[in-house]
Amino acid sequence: MLAQTQARRFNEQGVSNWVPVGSLELLRLMETYNPLEQCVQAFSRRNLRNMKCLKILFLVLFAAALVSPFALTSKVEGQAATEAPTTDLNQLTDDLNNGFVSPTEFDVVKGAFEEVDGIPEGLGPCYNSDACSQCHQTPDIGGASQISEFRAGHIDGGGAFVDAPGGSLINDRALAAAIQERVSSADPVRTFRITLGTFGDGFVEAIANSTLQNNVAAQPVGQRGTLISVPVSEAPGQNRIGRFGWKDQQASLLSFSGDAYLNEMGITNRFNPTENTSNGNSVAAFDTVPDPEDTANDIDEFTEFMRALRAPSRLPTNAQIIQGQNLFDALGCDICHTPTFTTAQQGTLINGGAFTVPAALGSKIIHPFSDFALHNVGTGDGIVQNGGQGTANQVRTPPLWGLRGRIRLMHDGETLTVNEAILRHGGQAQGIRNNYNALAVADKQAVIAFLLSI
Repeated sequence: MLAQTQARRFNEQGVSNWVPVGSLELLRLMETYNPLEQCVQAFSRRNLRNMKCLKILFLVLFAAALVSPFALTSKVEGQAATEAPTTDLNQLTDDLNNGFVSPTEFDVVKGAFEEVDGIPEGLGPCYNSDACSQCHQTPDIGGASQISEFRAGHIDGGGAFVDAPGGSLINDRALAAAIQERVSSADPVRTFRITLGTFGDGFVEAIANSTLQNNVAAQPVGQRGTLISVPVSEAPGQNRIGRFGWKDQQASLLSFSGDAYLNEMGITNRFNPTENTSNGNSVAAFDTVPDPEDTANDIDEFTEFMRALRAPSRLPTNAQIIQGQNLFDALGCDICHTPTFTTAQQGTLINGGAFTVPAALGSKIIHPFSDFALHNVGTGDGIVQNGGQGTANQVRTPPLWGLRGRIRLMHDGETLTVNEAILRHGGQAQGIRNNYNALAVADKQAVIAFLLSI
């Protein structure tokens, strides 16, 4: 039987209570998850993944023997916030792990993220890619890329958006030409969606709902963003403020992993056990693996990898960069591109109670330059997902951290310079764009220099 003790738990509204916690979880909170490192290093990555049950059993026994409930019962009300660890966005530097998992475990989950899946693993029948890292690899594993997905639909007689048959996502690839998805002339609402990076997303997940809500509530009415509440896959019946995806369609990284495994790679899983279609037509004749196909629960390892990623670093400042940041704030860019958040404190229950913020992610100061809210800045794609018809022309404020590692900008990836990206802003950002246009050339260059330093 697992040794139990009690630890202070806070929900996303800051309400606390004492709840029983198993020894394994307490060990993670104490950052002592690494007792078999020398042993497991002798095995291949796939064998390492197979050893996880043994590793967990060892940890439970280790905890039961050594952990005192009195020693592990602690309050965290006074926990001081510290800067989140960062990566230099350079593949030649081994600096991705933020400490959420041990170095050995990080190698395991990174390997899962890079692993190429084939037909035996359930790939397809309709899909976009065969590995997470195919879309998330620039400038390092977990980043963004030049790869886009494609969505389509149409407007009905009542003015509402309707998905293309089988869903708005049109997969680029298929196991057979007979089931290749295509865009119909009956679906003229179309858009590309560029891949988003996942650096620092474990910290983003650990931002409390109330923190996002308070930030948006403080915005001027004309620029105020829209926060939407979306289902949490791992907590049936529970919703949370969405923060991942161009439409804020996911609230947790595990929900995101399950959704992407199905929709981008065609691999069904415990949260998404039903295979997609090809433009609404069954692909059962081409689907050779029983559902759900993710029998090894790879989505858990994808989630661990993303939670363990450091946030993007900033370049050293100089006079021009400092001037540019001051102008960025003065223009009003920081209204939607919120520079700084502090994550919920260690012990906070998030994701509908399914995840407890650990020490590695709790009370961390991050600088994403996003409010994670939806806005209409004149570039909306017309597609509706979890936010309802009112969000058709809204997109999530893209986090600007790591901007220097990307060349294709805006939601569709069709903008190639920072200056042009700024000039595409309209709608709620029209006045801010006008402020930018009124700057002297040297001042515009300073703003761009600042943006390319984050």
